[in-house]
Amino acid sequence: MKRDARGLELSTDSSEAAALFDRAVEHYLKYHVDTMNLVNDALVADPGFVMGHCMKAYLMLAGANPAHRAAIAACLAAAEAGSAVASRREQRHVAALAAWRRGALGDAFAIWRDLLDADPTDLLAVRISDTTHFRFGHTQTVLEQADRLAPAWSPELPGYECFQSVWAFAHEEAGDTAGAERAIDSAYARDPCNFFAHHVKAHILEMENRPREGNDWLAAQTGYWPIGNNLVHHLWWHRALMQLDLGERDAVLASYDMNIRNLESPLTKAVPDQFNDLQNATALLWRLEQLGLDVGGRWDELADKAEARIGDTAYLLLPPHLMLALAATGRDAAAARFLAALREQAADKSVWAAAAIGDVVLPVCEAGLAHRRGQHARVVDFLAPLEDRMRLLGGSAAQRDLFRQILIDSAMKTDRRDIVAAMIAEETATHAVPPTQRAGYAAAARWLM
Repeated sequence: MKRDARGLELSTDSSEAAALFDRAVEHYLKYHVDTMNLVNDALVADPGFVMGHCMKAYLMLAGANPAHRAAIAACLAAAEAGSAVASRREQRHVAALAAWRRGALGDAFAIWRDLLDADPTDLLAVRISDTTHFRFGHTQTVLEQADRLAPAWSPELPGYECFQSVWAFAHEEAGDTAGAERAIDSAYARDPCNFFAHHVKAHILEMENRPREGNDWLAAQTGYWPIGNNLVHHLWWHRALMQLDLGERDAVLASYDMNIRNLESPLTKAVPDQFNDLQNATALLWRLEQLGLDVGGRWDELADKAEARIGDTAYLLLPPHLMLALAATGRDAAAARFLAALREQAADKSVWAAAAIGDVVLPVCEAGLAHRRGQHARVVDFLAPLEDRMRLLGGSAAQRDLFRQILIDSAMKTDRRDIVAAMIAEETATHAVPPTQRAGYAAAARWLM
């Protein structure tokens, strides 16, 4: 029996496996590209290492790629085989993994809550539960959990900067950007290669509308990024949004090809349909077209990926982005199959997220298709009632803002001044920089004048 960096028991007699597991957990939270390799190395050191098998399956489930189903099942079987001699904490991880794999996320969330009540410094449990709540739009739960666990953490604990990043992101998404920035600046100072800290900082700078500062700050970090995983593409995406606010449209298109959706990059070649990469690309192409740029044939390969993902609702924010690619390329038959698959899942009460799929995911997808077809009254009908529930798509406020922009564009085109005025008033009240200085809202603000 060994212990992890924070003193929690690990059911392995291999010091090498325990050390590699600690590094893997830290690198998972910091978005380093070698995370899965470290887990695999830990399993080479101890093929029966329960937490190694559990973490490997967690990572694949979090990747939301249907191609990993068989590998996930194998990891779960190996973890269950060794769980008889594991600690109660490790057994709870295996139980949460089993629940998640079978689609019983409510059970998984309850197990993680129980686990963290007993062991609040279990960093893997902190992050896997946090990020899974996040992908289903449980913003308040994420915030409550971060604040509940905070008293158990101190700067002396290994991985403290990782927990600071979790806490800071929870507070940023809840609107406490000042508190989040203090925490994330501290985390960054402890390790500038903490790419989760880079991400949180980018969100803060974006939500506070500090595009020049944000553009320059992110540019100064790029030297660290070669050891990062696909989050690096998302950091470039955040920088691109700031460049749009600065009017640097050609630079954004160049960055799309070089940094955000470079099909020749090793990261993209390794996982050509990574879900966040697909979201980055579709969201940015839509914005560029709205601003009058010709994006050429860039939609085509994204539409191919979208067709391959019909029926995939592991991450609810992804389907509306994929629909934009199908719509942009005029793939009406594929779009019809896409919507039919969503309707089938929404009607299946055994699907954990069936209600959210039917109430939010489906109408947002319908709106994306209608917008491309110029059916702007339908867009308004689909999206206007969803303002209070859009968070159920999961993801961040910055990502979901795309669908606010789709709504405001269609509201302008149907002369719905009431909707446009209300949205511009909300943007004015919640952002320090007026909408006239923000790429996604400037046209609507001028339209009202």
